[in-house]
Amino acid sequence: MVAVIKTGHSVRSVFNYNENKVREGAAQCIGEGNYPMPAERMNPAVKLGRMLHQNALNDNVKRGSVHISLNFHPSENYPPEKLMEIAHAYMEKIGFAEQPYLVYQHHDAGHPHIHIVSIKVRADGSRIDLHNIGKNQSEKARKELEKDFGLVPAEGRNKEDISLLKPVAARAQYGRMESKKAMSAVVHAVVSSYKYTSLAELNAVLQLYNIKADRGSENSRVFTSGGLLYRIVDQSGKSIGVPIKASDFSMRPTLAFLERKFALNNSEKAFEKTRIRSAVDNAFFGKNLALDRLVLLLEKQGISTVMRKSDAGLVYGLTYVDHVTKCVFNGSALGRNYSAGAVLERCGKAVEKRQSAPPDMNLQKSRAAGSPQCSEKVFDGIHAKMLDELLKPEWRGDDGIGKFKGRRKKRKRKGRSDLN
Repeated sequence: MVAVIKTGHSVRSVFNYNENKVREGAAQCIGEGNYPMPAERMNPAVKLGRMLHQNALNDNVKRGSVHISLNFHPSENYPPEKLMEIAHAYMEKIGFAEQPYLVYQHHDAGHPHIHIVSIKVRADGSRIDLHNIGKNQSEKARKELEKDFGLVPAEGRNKEDISLLKPVAARAQYGRMESKKAMSAVVHAVVSSYKYTSLAELNAVLQLYNIKADRGSENSRVFTSGGLLYRIVDQSGKSIGVPIKASDFSMRPTLAFLERKFALNNSEKAFEKTRIRSAVDNAFFGKNLALDRLVLLLEKQGISTVMRKSDAGLVYGLTYVDHVTKCVFNGSALGRNYSAGAVLERCGKAVEKRQSAPPDMNLQKSRAAGSPQCSEKVFDGIHAKMLDELLKPEWRGDDGIGKFKGRRKKRKRKGRSDLN
């Protein structure tokens, strides 16, 4: 885990930054500390007003906002409940246990991380001294939390491993930030740290951050001159705004530069395929998986699955982005069983098998198994409400049967009285 602490003049700006992420769907407020009610029951005015009111108790504090990010290894996809436990423990260890704070889980980077918004002024108006807090209290807290919660430690790892835990640039969003600045941060982080052997593999990673490296059409001046443009794209992959030439970025990620990286990465990642193969095989082992379920299971292992689709929406290619080893592989490069066609075939057989089985046969199998795991295998992909309906007889047992018998007797007696 890596902790980053920043202070600022405006609590409002830090708060609005995180709330805007929530409105954009890139984050969620998962909890709070020292507020009169749970975060989900408070509107933005109540959340912000609590901190502004307490900060106003000391006019001498000019940099009153505290913005903390706790960054985890890509393989550490913890639920909000555990993230809140980590946040509470961290705030207590650095001396902020009594301060009001809000916790946000962000989804706009290649690694799991949370943001904590708080203030420096205590309830009695005194100021919390943050001098060397990162070097002293925060560093001690980090080490203790890594042991207490079994987190991936940051200490003792090489620079490449530490880069997994450091904050990654946010997704570029056209119109919400300066385009060149947002693109530069992403391009520099991805180009320098990931291992790719083609422009398509590089774009598989950049696409996760809404950016694309584009050579243009074959007849264009950019393509014929060996140029390269970087563009911001929307969720469907369509270009937005004005492209920026590769030579305009400080690191100059031109096509010639990338081609040298292609050759270098081709030899460096020869032994990194096993992890992705194992993750895919383990996901399918003993399960009938739909494609979206496979993507979710791989995501929990720190592997993003980037799909290439035709205009008709059909998937014709898969690229695996491993955020742990920072390697990128086209599906066919891992072997036939991991290509788009083979994976879709494996998922298709699972769907076909579920659809062809009679509902009552599936119900008998789930009853015979008597366990949630077996039930998940049989009904994987079926809507949760349908699953509840199918399992009602099993969960209600004799009590449910007794109730129905009572109702039948009641109606019968009522009918006799009418006849008489």
